[in-house]
Amino acid sequence: MDSYGTDTVKELDQTSEEEYATQSKLIKEFITIPSIDKAWIFNSGSGPQAMVAMSQANLLANKRRKFMLSGHISKESSNLSVNFHWAPFPVEMTGASAFVPSPSGLKLLVVRNPDDKESPTKFEIWSSSHLEKEFHIPQKVHGSVYVDGWFEGISWNSDETCVAYVAEEPSLPKPTFDHLGYYTKDNVGLDKDIGSWKGQGDWEEEWGEAYAGKRQPALFVINVDSGEVEHIKGVPRSISVGQVVWSPSSKGSAKYLVFAGWLGDKRKFGIKYCYNRPCSIYAIKFRDASSGSDEPKDNAKEAFPIHNLTKSISSGFSPLFSKDGKFLLFLSAKTAVDSGAHWGTESLHKINWPSDGKLSELADIVDLIPVVNCPDDGCFPGLYVTGLLSDPWLSDGHTLMLSSYWHSCRVILSLNMLSGELSRASPNDSDCSWSVLALDGDDIVAVCSSPVSVPEIKYGKKVVDPAGRPSWQWLDIQNPIFKSSEKVTSGLSSLEFKILKVPVSNVSECLTKGAKKPIEAIYVSSSKSKENGICDPLVVIVHGGPHSVAPCSFSKTLAYLSSIGYSLLIVNYRGSLGFGEDALQSLPGKVGSQDVNDVLSAVDHAVEMGLADPSRITVLGGSHGGFLTTHLIGQAPNKFVAAAARNPVCNLASMVGITDIPDWCFFEAYGDRTHYTEAPSPEDMSRFHQMSPISHISKVKTPTLFLLGTVDLRVPISNGIQYVRALKEKGVEVKVLVFPNDNHPLDRPQTDYESFLNIAVWFNKYCKL
Repeated sequence: MDSYGTDTVKELDQTSEEEYATQSKLIKEFITIPSIDKAWIFNSGSGPQAMVAMSQANLLANKRRKFMLSGHISKESSNLSVNFHWAPFPVEMTGASAFVPSPSGLKLLVVRNPDDKESPTKFEIWSSSHLEKEFHIPQKVHGSVYVDGWFEGISWNSDETCVAYVAEEPSLPKPTFDHLGYYTKDNVGLDKDIGSWKGQGDWEEEWGEAYAGKRQPALFVINVDSGEVEHIKGVPRSISVGQVVWSPSSKGSAKYLVFAGWLGDKRKFGIKYCYNRPCSIYAIKFRDASSGSDEPKDNAKEAFPIHNLTKSISSGFSPLFSKDGKFLLFLSAKTAVDSGAHWGTESLHKINWPSDGKLSELADIVDLIPVVNCPDDGCFPGLYVTGLLSDPWLSDGHTLMLSSYWHSCRVILSLNMLSGELSRASPNDSDCSWSVLALDGDDIVAVCSSPVSVPEIKYGKKVVDPAGRPSWQWLDIQNPIFKSSEKVTSGLSSLEFKILKVPVSNVSECLTKGAKKPIEAIYVSSSKSKENGICDPLVVIVHGGPHSVAPCSFSKTLAYLSSIGYSLLIVNYRGSLGFGEDALQSLPGKVGSQDVNDVLSAVDHAVEMGLADPSRITVLGGSHGGFLTTHLIGQAPNKFVAAAARNPVCNLASMVGITDIPDWCFFEAYGDRTHYTEAPSPEDMSRFHQMSPISHISKVKTPTLFLLGTVDLRVPISNGIQYVRALKEKGVEVKVLVFPNDNHPLDRPQTDYESFLNIAVWFNKYCKL
């Protein structure tokens, strides 16, 4: 494993060695549980066919192994049963970066990005029985294809002749110097036998965390018959493109490529996890050379003008056309962009798409799902969705299916575009988390999980009540997609969970109504935990962000902690997603106080309910969760017997000048975006220090484990190291693991494995398990 420790590279005593050996065998069983990533349903002559993309940790290679599982779906109308008849074995997609079925399901595009900056990108077109085409796209055409994150976008056109996608633009020219050190333009006059070398050229801004070394995202189209690749011109380099889709096909109307674009002409802030970056929906005409266009061939390489379709709104992304092609839908994070919060309550909008292909940049934007500020009890809390399915429409053409956070759960929603009615399609009485994977006509294929149950595929059959309103009857499929090992099944068998409502403390009159409502905490425990009258030790889990959420879904690492005898208290403090915009916006300007008090209220609530032993409570968090972890051990020094912090924010004053999101430091410290500057004042630095965990360092006495990534651009490693050294200076017991090739999430398989193995052993040491 590529990690090393500070104060940990010592001979382990026999007891520690035995514990590491025992725990390592069990955590491996959890870490290697497969994930269900995507699914597609195709209707063929023999009935609906399912194709499911899955992945699994490959610990030895330190990568995720991708594979595909196919099967056909059978339905019994007599008893409403559904079964998925899976192929005997999945097919591993070795080296595949992305796989995208065509709309008909008759072709499969496989993209293989190179591991270096010299090799070509490979495109493969597969039919049901064999490889039809293979194209190698050299680096001089473009670099790697963007297959995840904001700039992801691979889209087949309707007749399956072309694929639009986003890839790194070709490398910009760099200065060349001959063997004497003389500058030479365009390699002219260079003797290859003598040699030369490339200079670095001008530095360019990047999009921060996870995009280091990535070149500008640009728009391309490949003809799947000829392999010809066209770099779409007309998009300024100041716009980073993503999420491309094709406009509807209509005889006599122009074809357009529609995409989201982020401006980065002045300053590129970190964009991963950040919805507060201004973006718009753009369209540009596409000239298909094979369409027999009457336009002069001399103009074939001329750029068409680009159209900004959402000028009147600060955020537009995830473009999607209605089934009839009359509307263009898109999501908006305008609350995040306008306020400065890195994520906020979203909204869904539509604009008319002209049948004649003549676009207007002044199109009226219609609200479909507006921002919810203060939801009524039990009512829709607002939209919190990370994206939309490529085909989310029911057969009526106007009902849209999507997944969104609803308090501490993820639910499936149904939106009727005609009536505006929004309803919950997943079961109202379920505290599990549900996500729609694909649609089978009017039926839903979904994945469902909870903190105590592994992901399972569920099938929702549409039924209609006498008033014509749809609902879904949810069925277990008879043949699960995978079976857990005996150790995992045994570890989960006695676990149960519930969602606690926790009243907030110190409610002031200046708070909005939505910010005064109770918070939620997910409590996970063993049904056997109090058989002897003693509570299991408790791990308090605090999520990062802070504008994120910890849903009631399966986490392999947290389930592992539960299986070895820990209860969990997973706190969704005010500022989390899923509870309305008022509650979310109540936190900025109060980080380190309001969120800390919410977590302490949840802990005290659990103790008062008899769910936790106050002498055996630990705390665990990463990023802003690490900020809270280190705040908690400083502000409540007698509350926690041990702590673990993953890439924690410990000192805003030292972070602001080196992070990829300095605006986050200002916004969370001040509560608005007006204070931001590239040159913080002494007053700014003083405020940052006062609101940081390091300001409470003198009170800390809790033994703390730190897990840090060397290539973290979000919370650079120096932030954690400074705090570690300060703890050491005052004699607090500390253990540090540093992962030299990991960035902010610390989510590579070996890192995930070693991190939680050490967390378990560290907590066991102080909880005397």
